[in-house]
Amino acid sequence: MKMEGNTIFITGGTSGIGRGLAEALHQRGNQVIISGRREDRLQEICSLHLGMSYYRLDVTDPQAIQAVARQVTEDFPALNVVFNNSGVRMPISFAPGCPLDEPGLESEINTNLFGPIRVASAFLPHLFTKTDAMLINVSSAFAFVPRARFPVYCATKAAVHVWTLSLRHQLRDSGVHVVELIPPGVTTELGEPGKTNPASKGISVEEFVAQTFKDLEAGVEEIVVGDAVRQVAATSPEAVKKVFSAMNG
Repeated sequence: MKMEGNTIFITGGTSGIGRGLAEALHQRGNQVIISGRREDRLQEICSLHLGMSYYRLDVTDPQAIQAVARQVTEDFPALNVVFNNSGVRMPISFAPGCPLDEPGLESEINTNLFGPIRVASAFLPHLFTKTDAMLINVSSAFAFVPRARFPVYCATKAAVHVWTLSLRHQLRDSGVHVVELIPPGVTTELGEPGKTNPASKGISVEEFVAQTFKDLEAGVEEIVVGDAVRQVAATSPEAVKKVFSAMNG
């Protein structure tokens, strides 16, 4: 990927790795457009980075995705890169006596899986018309070995990984490069807006962005950042069980 001169749309750009990527890409001379549900956050970030733009978007709303995709491509016809980064993560217990949070379950699956699929579908017709076009799907190291406290989150990220493999194969002759970005634990507020989530201990957002940029520039299709290598490398059932046991005690 060329690291400057792109026009880039990022979902989930109000915090964490989405905001870190947006700010760093803006500083590298790209036109960056962020989206998210919290308009106050979007306004604040864009006020700090002149030239950055935003659209309010809830990726659980299929009609909103279509409307925003139309508006973004109309307002920014040079758009050539889309980051599918929106995500939520909630602890869910299936232990005896623990009722299922149906609204939370639907929100997590809609945000983490249906959202990226719908965003990709909405923007791909435009990306097909561009040179240097790229779709980047953010999955997780937990797609390969799950953290048992977040069973649904891990399952959705595993689905994003498998879907990305199929998408890359289907689009291999289209001119759109499909990249999977696989973060390790990163210190963000994922799942706990307004403060750093204690369950998100890991590398800093700055470290994550630096490693990601290095591999993006090198043209890597599966970008495995930091300690995520350990989980991605656990390919045999025995290795998965060993890493799972170490992670989950």
